[in-house]
Amino acid sequence: MELVAGCYEQVLLGFATRPGQSWTVVPDFTHHAHTASLSAVAVNNRYVVTGSRDETIQIYDMKKKIEHGALLQHNGTITCLEFYGTAHLLSGAEDGLICIWNTKRWECLKSIKAHKGHVTSLSIHPSGKLALSVGTDKTLRTWNLVEGRSAFIKNLKQNAHIIKWSPDGERYVTVITNKVDIYRLDTASITGTITTEKRISSLRFITDSILAIAGDDEIIRLYSCDSQKCLCEFKAHENRIKDIYSFEREGQHVIVTASSDGYIKMWNLDLDKIKDVPSLLCEVNTKARLTCIAVWLDQASEMKENSDKAATSSQAKEDEIPSIVRKKKVCWTDKTTKKKRKITAEKEKLEAPLQKKKKKQNTSA
Repeated sequence: MELVAGCYEQVLLGFATRPGQSWTVVPDFTHHAHTASLSAVAVNNRYVVTGSRDETIQIYDMKKKIEHGALLQHNGTITCLEFYGTAHLLSGAEDGLICIWNTKRWECLKSIKAHKGHVTSLSIHPSGKLALSVGTDKTLRTWNLVEGRSAFIKNLKQNAHIIKWSPDGERYVTVITNKVDIYRLDTASITGTITTEKRISSLRFITDSILAIAGDDEIIRLYSCDSQKCLCEFKAHENRIKDIYSFEREGQHVIVTASSDGYIKMWNLDLDKIKDVPSLLCEVNTKARLTCIAVWLDQASEMKENSDKAATSSQAKEDEIPSIVRKKKVCWTDKTTKKKRKITAEKEKLEAPLQKKKKKQNTSA
């Protein structure tokens, strides 16, 4: 298990995490991933991908611990990345495009002009047939991924900055500033609204009906989607929380939080005692200004992501997405130097931990 975090310092941080009675976190690698701050990170069972303000998506093979290449389809900050199973990745950016990538050959299967403004968030339905996106054109759009076309457009009163499907695909939520609207799939109508005092920065479904919400403060709040009532709240950090991640391991629900205070923390949530404050499993001070967080789970260790339960169980349906016919080769170039280079031929190893880098600096001084 590897905690991977992006930060303003243009670095991707990796921490090897070992579960047990006493969880441990050990610095594993640091990689100067981009030429601007990292804005998004996503994982599947093999790869970690990062998006940045430098307009590129970087790919890392976590099993071999090497840099795998760069995707240069977008113009503008990469705002959102999401894998579907092992074969597909969706990316959204400030250029208004959503790109569908085949992760076997890293080809762009389809580039869709999704929004008139920026794409702010996207989410793939557990079946892999639909995706939702929101943007700065005040619209919520439904996409038919089998045919690669728009299926439905809903006008919103304000710009939404987060959209998320529930793990069972029966409902979805949008976030507009400090308000969460809960929709049902069958009616496409709002069934409830959750309002918080501060702007919401991140949101995760813990179960099909329980949401973990973090805002521009130090507190994590758990809400019921059915009653819209706060089930539990606890102070997680000393500064505002930038991102939340969650996964399930052997029936244990784990919440991972990243904050502007530089700390990444892992919490054990007991759903049978939902009103109790989750217990702290472990924490690490990254000494970086964190922006995004994810957890790479090695399938061999029989762990699976909470949000990918349905996706992995419907692996057979995955091949429906490749029916999109328009394929485009990836331009394997380093955009910062303008020099073409085959990254697949010369794969770069991820750097050693930050401490080793500091030692080199000290000796050269």
